[in-house]
Amino acid sequence: MAEAIRIDTLDIEFKEEVLDKAPDANFDLCLTCGTCTGGCPASEQFDMDPRKLIRMLNLGMDDQIRKSDWKWVCSMCGRCVLACPMKINVPALIFNLRASVPREKRPKGILGSCDQHIRTGSAMGAQKDDFEFTVLDVAEEIREDYPGFEDLFVTVDRKGANMVLNQNSREPVTEPEEMGPLWKVLHTVGADWTYPSVMWAGENYCMFMADNEGWKYIIEEFAHHVDNNLKSPLVVNTE
Repeated sequence: MAEAIRIDTLDIEFKEEVLDKAPDANFDLCLTCGTCTGGCPASEQFDMDPRKLIRMLNLGMDDQIRKSDWKWVCSMCGRCVLACPMKINVPALIFNLRASVPREKRPKGILGSCDQHIRTGSAMGAQKDDFEFTVLDVAEEIREDYPGFEDLFVTVDRKGANMVLNQNSREPVTEPEEMGPLWKVLHTVGADWTYPSVMWAGENYCMFMADNEGWKYIIEEFAHHVDNNLKSPLVVNTE
């Protein structure tokens, strides 16, 4: 038989800590209806789901939820918040759970991608010169091999373009041919766009692992380049 939880031995320190940062998280309004869990793609992973997580938080089971690895499989997509009748902010809880883990103890793959992005501008570690070479080389292949795209115009750091497009860094490194279909769409509709060379990768693993300083640095460097060097009014992030 499962052991009963003694409410008088628990506290809600972590809940109060999160509410200090996200006062509109509404944890106390949970009805335990399970609507959040019904639409969550990460439900049942590591024997956890959003409803259970909020219930444990409200019961003060801080040690148990801190130890759960479920926080790393949640994508923070926000579907739970959209479905919740009380608009409980589960992603805010997840973000703060991740931030509570010492940086060096966060998953190595995510940590490595974050550090690569800060150093090189992409989570895959591709330098901007390699990125530009790959982009221009693939564009030349398309112009040569695909009728109707002989005048395909693909650029990096073209000042004054109407739109700056970010790119998942995996594609230039491992699947460069996958960049072409989007270029063809943009060409067909006459879009005026360019890639940036600074923090050009669309993904942000620093944000995913709750490294506030890291993700802010990436975004600030990117925004500074777009605003002050490229002077483009629009940004499209494919991620």
